[in-house]
This record gives sequence, C-alpha cells and structure tokens, in this order.
Amino acid sequence: MQLEIRPDPAEVGRARRWARSRLAGSGIQADEPLAETLILLVSELVTNAVVHTGCPAVLRLSLPGATAEPSTVRLEVADRSDRAPVPRCADGEATGGRGLALVDGLADRWGWSSEGGGKRIWCELDRYAQSGRTAAACGGDAVAYGGGSTAREGLAYEAV
Repeated sequence: MQLEIRPDPAEVGRARRWARSRLAGSGIQADEPLAETLILLVSELVTNAVVHTGCPAVLRLSLPGATAEPSTVRLEVADRSDRAPVPRCADGEATGGRGLALVDGLADRWGWSSEGGGKRIWCELDRYAQSGRTAAACGGDAVAYGGGSTAREGLAYEAV
C-alpha cells in the first residue's frame, strides 16, 4: 500500500493518519509499542522528504497480516531528489537534524538507495524483536547511515 505525498509540511500529519489507519488489519494494535515506533518513523522519513527535497514523494508501508508469528514491518519513502543523505550534527538547541539518528536508533534495519532520478529510504521493524537500541546523541557515537553498525564519532544523519 502506498500514499502520494506532496512537498508540503502538512503532508506529514496526513501520512501519520494514513499509517495509523492501516494498522488495524495487520494485527498491530494502535497502543502497541511497534505502532508508536512506526508512526514516529513515518513522521521522520516523510518530514525529511518534504522539507529537504521540495519534491513529491511516495510513502510505502508493508504490514504483516494478523498473525502471532514474528514478522517484519517495512516503511519506504521514495522521492525525486538524487541528493544522498548527508551527515549533520545538531547541537542541543537545534530544532532539526536528528531525524536519521532517530531512525537508526529505532529501526532494526535501515538504508537508502538511488532509484532512477531519485532515491528510496527504507527501514524495517521486527514485530517481536526485543531491540534495546536508542538513538545516538551527537557528540557521542552516532551510527552511520545505511545499515546501523558503523560508528562515526560526532555525526547525525539527515536525508536531503
């Protein structure tokens, strides 16, 4: 399932509402921690696409069926900007610059790839995984984009 996103900050709220409306049939309850994390990830990735590209984007969400089996939720945002994610370090007073550090801390896996004249940023959450990951703070060991295992001191990442 997918949602077309206009390059308008109001689209972030619409994307969150759309994602919440898709959870019911997947067996993921709205108050389940996975649902809350998923909505935060939608917010971060759609915000990056809207604010930093000025281009329309497409939000794709792959949810499991209602089942007790372990399963993976996949979120993708594709945009028409060919600019790769660029490292940023946000100071304590900054109101932005932490989006991909949050994605890295909350998702079980994430990355990005070039796609035609644009790019696709994706992340996955394992439904029953016990992930103790937290977003790395700037000035400490922030984790590099594209997979979640390479440390780079003092860097946070933002898709542009």
